[in-house]
Amino acid sequence: MKVRSPALAAFAMAMAVAAPAFANADLAQKKNCMSCHAVDRKIVGPAYNDIAARYAADKAAVDVLAQKILKGGTGVWGKLVMPPMQNANPPVSDAEARQLATWILGLKK
Repeated sequence: MKVRSPALAAFAMAMAVAAPAFANADLAQKKNCMSCHAVDRKIVGPAYNDIAARYAADKAAVDVLAQKILKGGTGVWGKLVMPPMQNANPPVSDAEARQLATWILGLKK
């Protein structure tokens, strides 16, 4: 189907781009990530915007963050410990960890 209206075409493109971002925010909510993290402010863990900024230049950032999500960690953002999410309830799968990492990194300004 061809879209002849430029405004309608722009809206359709915006929805196609925005839909994955909402889907990943929904995944973060579903996996309880938002209990400790927010996009724009520190809660227990760092803000997702701050994570995205810290790893912006790292070409391996998706893999690094996915592993941190799955296995947890400490020391990068202070002494607080992030528990391994592969053992959480509900658990985060490898594919979900990569999806979340990609979403977080896409938040950089």
